[in-house]
Amino acid sequence: MMRAIVALLAVFFALPAFAQATPAPTLNSGDTAWMIVAGTLVLMMTIPGAALFYGGMVRAKNLLSVMMQCMAITSLVTVLWMVYGYSLAFGTGGMTAGVTNWHSILGDTNRFLLRGLTPSSLYQTVPESVYIMFQLTFAIITPVLIVGAYAERMKFSAMLWFSGLWLTFVYLPIAHMVWSGPGSLLGDLGVLDFAGGTVVHINAGIAGLVACLVLGKRRGYPHTHMPPHNLGYTVMGASFLWLGWFGFNAGSAVAANGSAGMAMLVTQIATAAAAIGWVAMEWMVHKRASVLGIASGAVAGLVAVTPAAGTAGPGGALILGFIAGAVCFFSATRLKHKFGYDDTLDVFGVHAIAGIIGALLTGIFAAPVLGGFGTVTSPLAQLWIQAKGVGFTIVWSAVLSWVILKLIEKTIGLRVGPEQEQVGLDIAEHEERAYNLS
Repeated sequence: MMRAIVALLAVFFALPAFAQATPAPTLNSGDTAWMIVAGTLVLMMTIPGAALFYGGMVRAKNLLSVMMQCMAITSLVTVLWMVYGYSLAFGTGGMTAGVTNWHSILGDTNRFLLRGLTPSSLYQTVPESVYIMFQLTFAIITPVLIVGAYAERMKFSAMLWFSGLWLTFVYLPIAHMVWSGPGSLLGDLGVLDFAGGTVVHINAGIAGLVACLVLGKRRGYPHTHMPPHNLGYTVMGASFLWLGWFGFNAGSAVAANGSAGMAMLVTQIATAAAAIGWVAMEWMVHKRASVLGIASGAVAGLVAVTPAAGTAGPGGALILGFIAGAVCFFSATRLKHKFGYDDTLDVFGVHAIAGIIGALLTGIFAAPVLGGFGTVTSPLAQLWIQAKGVGFTIVWSAVLSWVILKLIEKTIGLRVGPEQEQVGLDIAEHEERAYNLS
């Protein structure tokens, strides 16, 4: 009798546990369809987006070299992502919330060569293959963004080595520390980064600054006038970036839901506000508005809203965009001339600066009291957390990027020779011309 009573009590007390058990994830076709589209949109941001955006801003003799670099990085990162990148970025072996070990910085080797992936493997409500592809597009565009800082002077072979090593030692750890869930270093700290303000833009922007400092200035800079050779390409590229960014930000909800819809809306608002903010500053300073200015301002807005897209409301996005556009105008035009570094296409001035602005202000505009949709109760406390995440990313990217660049410089060399730079990288590196005038 006593045994029967004990058994009944055991069943009784176990019932709540059964009732609270987490249900197994199930496939959602709507989420899956959206994430396939989102991944395609983000890939479009690199090819053709960044290829056209950057290609139009360089001199005609270097157009093909920039486009080649974008396509080569796309191919290289895809292979490395399949071999080990996804596993090191999102592997969770040994991770425990609140426990700091090396897995809080980097993933594991369990998914090397995508071991264990099947058509039925799920990540939340979508096939894991779709999620792997979506995250791959982020890993692709981040080193592609750095191209704009060293354009027109880095050797193609050095570019490949730098991109592969940078992905491995800079991007993958930062992605893991922010996005891999409980047990990740910056995630457990409480850093908010919905779609890549720290992981992508600050990371790439700081690496770009280090790269242009290590490489040195282009021949003739700043005394020789080096205008963009085809702003039409740049506007088309910016347009592809703007369109693709909806996949970048709204896709980071990993679902076709209200969060994705709000991310799409605030992305549009912040981008438009930043374009107006840049042009307004340009008008005040130069008494004119430029095509390059409005395109650059739009990109600044896209960058700034990225970390806040999942938590900011429309009002916060509007303010964030205006601030980013105005500040980035001065960082891209005055700052680099004041300090004398040759950031060819303003990777630091736009991506790093707008990324820092967006990452910091995410802590403010995520608060419901300011129209946000986050769980932030103290905007100032969250601002401090965001600042620590920004500072950590800056130091990590700067130090490791410098080490990688110096290693390549001492081995195969970083920069093309003076004659090659003079004739242009299209001919010198690839023996091809973008335009045949004969």
